[in-house]
Parts: sequence; C-alpha cells; structure tokens
Amino acid sequence: MKYVDLNASMPLPAGGVIHGVTSPLTYLERLPEFADALPAGARVFATDPLHYDFYGPRCVKDLKLEQISFGGTGGEHFMELAFRHNCWKHEEDLVIRYEGVSDYRLDIAAPSGIEPRSVVILDEILPHPDGCSHEIALRPGTVMVVCRDLTATWEEADCPEKQPSRG
Repeated sequence: MKYVDLNASMPLPAGGVIHGVTSPLTYLERLPEFADALPAGARVFATDPLHYDFYGPRCVKDLKLEQISFGGTGGEHFMELAFRHNCWKHEEDLVIRYEGVSDYRLDIAAPSGIEPRSVVILDEILPHPDGCSHEIALRPGTVMVVCRDLTATWEEADCPEKQPSRG
C-alpha cells in the first residue's frame, strides 16, 4: 500500500512505543488531495467517516472475505467481493461491486480450518488511469482490483449472535 501503514509504531500515553500496529493516518491526511480524482462510487466509500473508524460499525477492519464472483455485462467485466461481518463489531455485511475491471490480483490462502480465513486488516483506494485501484490487505493475503468504479453496499447481516435491539 502507498499510504496505509500495516506496520506502524505508535507512542503510548504513559510513554514508550508500541510497534506493529495498522495506521490509516497518512492515507487519511492525503485523501483530501486526491478524493476528487476518484470515481464517484469509490469516492463515497473512501471518504465515508466510518470507513477507518476502528470502533465504528462500518469500518472494513475485521470483515471476513466470504465470496468472490466474476461476470460481464455489455462487453465490460465486473467483479464482486462479499465480506461477512464480525459479530463483535459489525451489524452488516459488505458487498463491493467493481465495474469495468481492467486488472485484478488475488493472493489469498485456502482456509486452514484453524483460523478465520481472509480477515481484512485495512484497505486503500487510489486514483488510477482506468478509474481507481482498491487494495485490501488480508490476514493472510492481498486483493488488488483496478476498475472504472466501485459500489460498496452494506447489507443487514444474518447473525445468530446479534443482540436484540432495545427500543
């Protein structure tokens, strides 16, 4: 990733430093410089204030990559990534649909049966001559998609562990 730091160091309030944390701070500082160059859907997703709020319900961190699908319409290729919520943090699943896919790379491990597969660490969306690039760091692996634009849709999760709402 260009700006998101997957191995940051952070000072502790009581002194000292903790190493090996993830930090989107440089990306968030630079995002206003290039946000207008992103296609509309990518811009909405990247600039959502909850996107990098680690305690927020729509932060991509800790989502699990559940499904990848491909297709085409009108001579253009699309790709969809479906992410399952983390019951402790999210109440919605996320589906990202990439339109006009011109390139993609998948470097993901097969499920081991021991650890959850393909858990999102963080992501980064940048302008690209073809529209935008979206890189997603996973535990373990990486997904990179270059496309004309993307649409991110949060959908109510079917979660047996969901707490009943207090109304």
